Amino acid sequence: MSRSKQTGGPKSNYTSPKRKEGEGRSTVRYRCGLSNTIQDVLHQRPGWIEVKDDCEWDFNWCDVGWLRENFDHSYLEEHVRICHFRNNYELTRKNLMVKNLKRYRKTLEREAGRLEAAKCDFFPRTFELPNEYHLFVEEFKRSQGSTWIMKPVARSQGKGIFLFRKLKDIMDWKKDGTRSDDQREENQVESYVAQRYIENPYLISGRKFDLRVYVLVTSYTPLKAWLYRDGFARFSSTRFSLSSIDDQYVHLTNVAVQKTAPDYDPEKDCKWQLQQLRRYLTAKHGRETVERLFQDIDNIFVRSLLSVQKVIINDKHCFELYGYDILLDQDLKPWLIEVNASPSLTASSQEDYEMKSCLLEDTLHVVDMEGRLTGKEKQVGGFDLMWNDGPVYREIIHFENLGSTSLTANTHLGCNNDRQKQLRYLLKPFPGQKRA
Repeated sequence: MSRSKQTGGPKSNYTSPKRKEGEGRSTVRYRCGLSNTIQDVLHQRPGWIEVKDDCEWDFNWCDVGWLRENFDHSYLEEHVRICHFRNNYELTRKNLMVKNLKRYRKTLEREAGRLEAAKCDFFPRTFELPNEYHLFVEEFKRSQGSTWIMKPVARSQGKGIFLFRKLKDIMDWKKDGTRSDDQREENQVESYVAQRYIENPYLISGRKFDLRVYVLVTSYTPLKAWLYRDGFARFSSTRFSLSSIDDQYVHLTNVAVQKTAPDYDPEKDCKWQLQQLRRYLTAKHGRETVERLFQDIDNIFVRSLLSVQKVIINDKHCFELYGYDILLDQDLKPWLIEVNASPSLTASSQEDYEMKSCLLEDTLHVVDMEGRLTGKEKQVGGFDLMWNDGPVYREIIHFENLGSTSLTANTHLGCNNDRQKQLRYLLKPFPGQKRA
């Protein structure tokens, strides 16, 4: 069976390879545009062979820049997979995420009532600047004395973020309707979101933290989403206080920020595994309270994905591993801070490397280039299927204070990750490989 080849520059038409006769699905040609943990995992996968950029590939772990330049100019065979949906920014750009969530909440209120719409109240009051500057000012004046946080809509790792309490600090984003289009273009500033700062975060040892959780979407039509059991809490290196809003080491938990702190200790790291956090919270607040908290976090994943389901361009060749950032307040209410299309895969410690390696191995298991799954699995490694064109449920549970016995979602975030045992049971060995 012949294969078409790529010709010309990066924007020329690309035709993915057809499989040769007798070439089993265990042979996968991959291309990888990153040089961190994912490169190690792909290199170690049995039967997978790395190819150069201009060669034919079956699997592409690319950055979003490559996707935007090449996807629309490519013809892909049935079996080919790429690690991004073409307009993933509808969920991962801060302004578009909020825009889609607001629209979804209005739709729910109109079609299902206020109680159902209230289940979307998990993101802080947010305005896009400069477009919504005057709306923001009205809200700002209604909440005098509150702290706000400014974030560039398309940057990551804490870059460009600052806190403020005075309008004079954001005059650069004031939209002046009296200027001409040419003047506005000449003086155009980068788009930001202004967001109510969560002034009462849940603290451990006086320090603020947020959660990094991984959700894998393999289809938007119908929506099919998996939640990974492992993740981590990222801590600030400095005790929390609102007395100084200029200290980024107090307020920003991004590892890229914290590792630049003068007292940062790379041996100690600034992370807890989610299992450790769940044990801590359970010991302090009880199992029922923590179960309710994690159900609320599940709700954030599902509602946010449903909010973009109709606008994401679904493609059978695409999947997406999202990194969700969740903040808890003192009342154990979870807040969605942002969603990342390219969550950092660079490890900050050996424990972090092992967790991310397992996460990526299991992502490849779910994507299943080798064709070893039946499509009916509810668990693959550390991933649990939480939505498959509707909620996926697991065993019935009962807590006295929660009322009658009820089904609960098929998610085990922060619970024991029995991935090795599960994979031995689930997956057939690769050709020439013995079962462990």
